Amino acid sequence: MTSPTPARRSRWALAAGLLVLAPVCAEYITGYDDTTGDFLALTFGLIIFAPLYGAPALLLRETARRFGVRWPGILALGLAFGIIQAGVIDQSLFSGSYRDIAGWDEAYAATVVQPLGLSAANALNFLTGHAVWSFAIPIALVEALAPARSHRPWLRAPGLVVTCLLYLGAAALVLSDHLQNEKDHASAGQIIGSLAAVGALAAFAFTRSRHAPRPRDGAVPAPVVIGLLSLAAAVGFNLLPQSWPGVWAGAALVAAAAWYVTRLSRSPFWDGRHIVALVTGALLARAAIGFFAVPLGEVPAVAKYAHNIVFFAGAALLCARAAVIARRADMASRPPCGAASGRVRADGGRRTYQARIPWRRAPDAGDRRGRAPRTRRYPD
Repeated sequence: MTSPTPARRSRWALAAGLLVLAPVCAEYITGYDDTTGDFLALTFGLIIFAPLYGAPALLLRETARRFGVRWPGILALGLAFGIIQAGVIDQSLFSGSYRDIAGWDEAYAATVVQPLGLSAANALNFLTGHAVWSFAIPIALVEALAPARSHRPWLRAPGLVVTCLLYLGAAALVLSDHLQNEKDHASAGQIIGSLAAVGALAAFAFTRSRHAPRPRDGAVPAPVVIGLLSLAAAVGFNLLPQSWPGVWAGAALVAAAAWYVTRLSRSPFWDGRHIVALVTGALLARAAIGFFAVPLGEVPAVAKYAHNIVFFAGAALLCARAAVIARRADMASRPPCGAASGRVRADGGRRTYQARIPWRRAPDAGDRRGRAPRTRRYPD
């Protein structure tokens, strides 16, 4: 039996990294559960959370790279997986007393939409959280660690089959536990509505989001500015109250952020450094919010803050490493000193350099209109 080649080992390492990072960003980084600070329990929890969050993140990423789905489509597919997770698997989207969590029923009642049987605040928080933090951020961060492989698939057919089986097994286990131990279950109409929304999002991802947008001339802010704006927006989103004003403010913030990032990404000067900065701000905001979160159950203060410090520092180090790699990749993609240079343009997610070669006139060749060259006289 031959040993795996270095390229195969690299692909496997990236896939394994995404399989672990997705549940960390989705469940662990804020430290809200009763396992906060118990690193042994957190490690064993990956047995369920890695297939439940990491497997769909990996399937989403592999599908996008095989079919040329761009980032709007990746976010749409992340939103679709979020609807499946919260609306079909654990059904927390339609629950008025999920896991008997204290304060859940009051928060649910504050923004309940009776015809749909869900809380608008919960829907906004759950679906945005899944699309951005559970899927988009881990995918972007792992890809930033290996720019040369960021647009290539990492898994072959056997790996995809195993990933699908892991996800289906974890989803079936969570759904079975919900049906046995919870009293609020989604109705048939809610399940059908959720699957219809998933189908609409998938249709958008595989049609409209595969086309490259029209480029927009203009500069973009420096990566550090993008990171600070992302940090401020993510902190503001996570601190909004569970009320109708909070829902409207959160929806407006998400819409404004999506419009602004989409506009900037159309510029030829948007590159991997800006993507890493965008991810860094949002991820560090989530980690910082964890310091103010009150965990479920009895968690010692020392264990809680040790958890917050470890995950905040780990996120910061990982993002710093990604920023260094993105900067090196940007420098390597620039033309060498002395070569013909020109404006950088975006082409299908990759940056190419289109040289502007100045028009040069051969000796005694005349000008562009065919006129004879003028003779310049110099004083003796």
